[in-house]
Amino acid sequence: MYIVPDQTGRRVIVTGANSGTGREAAQRLAGAGAEVVIAVRDAEKGEAARRDILNLHPDADLEVRVLDLADLTSVRTFAGSIEADGRLDVLINNAGVMVPPKRMTTADGFELQLGTNFLGPFALTIRLLPVLLQSAAPRVVTMSSMTANFGRIHFDDLHSLAHYRPGRAYSQSKRADLMMGVHLATIANERDWPLLSTIAHPGYTRTNLQTAGRNLARDKPLSPIRRTVLPSQSPAEGTEPLLFAAADPDAAQGAYYGPSAWGGLVGPPVRIDLPRSARGVDLPASVWAIGESLTGERLPPS
Repeated sequence: MYIVPDQTGRRVIVTGANSGTGREAAQRLAGAGAEVVIAVRDAEKGEAARRDILNLHPDADLEVRVLDLADLTSVRTFAGSIEADGRLDVLINNAGVMVPPKRMTTADGFELQLGTNFLGPFALTIRLLPVLLQSAAPRVVTMSSMTANFGRIHFDDLHSLAHYRPGRAYSQSKRADLMMGVHLATIANERDWPLLSTIAHPGYTRTNLQTAGRNLARDKPLSPIRRTVLPSQSPAEGTEPLLFAAADPDAAQGAYYGPSAWGGLVGPPVRIDLPRSARGVDLPASVWAIGESLTGERLPPS
């Protein structure tokens, strides 16, 4: 198991930290000494996660704050509260929604997966950059997905108005996350910021992400996904690429981390190749421009 280096003195936000990879990341970072902000839509679920983590690490420094990434007003309110605190070292963009069966929208009218998985984290990241840049060694970690390798940015139908397919919309949103992390690394280098931007994916990790989205807008919940012939892993294992990207001193600028075995489905974390389209500047810059245009958020002055 990956051992998280000492995080004493580091303040970390983990979005979607009430369950799955977010919950595991919050637990292990807190256990390594970090001050962890559990950023969740549902305060009750956040408090339940906090209690569970404290049962394992009684001295953990944990705080629950409400954040709904599907609502830019909530994003700005949350970011404002963190800016008022004046301290932040690491932002982990982990929360997401996966394959709702029909097209749904955010509070701002964006297709739900694009809005929650990309545009909300994009706005949050931009808003928190000023306070992050006050840290001596800030990081932004963005959770992508193996599906990003197959996803496309549908510039002519970003919000799936013409044609909605759950998997297509999901893979587009996770490709956008990947592009965001890559372009943020480019910006940090160009501006000579101390900020490290890294990206991770969990492989095939068994969490409620696979079922929660599928049950949105259904009167009767679907049964849990049955076992497949594909190898899978627990949240403890699947969170390790994210933890490496967030905490390891050897994590590299703009690098992408994922499981090492079975084509990236399972295994210890390793650095993996970016998709070919992410290695240049055009697509990441174009996706970044979409984020700016749709959220109205802009980078702080250089």
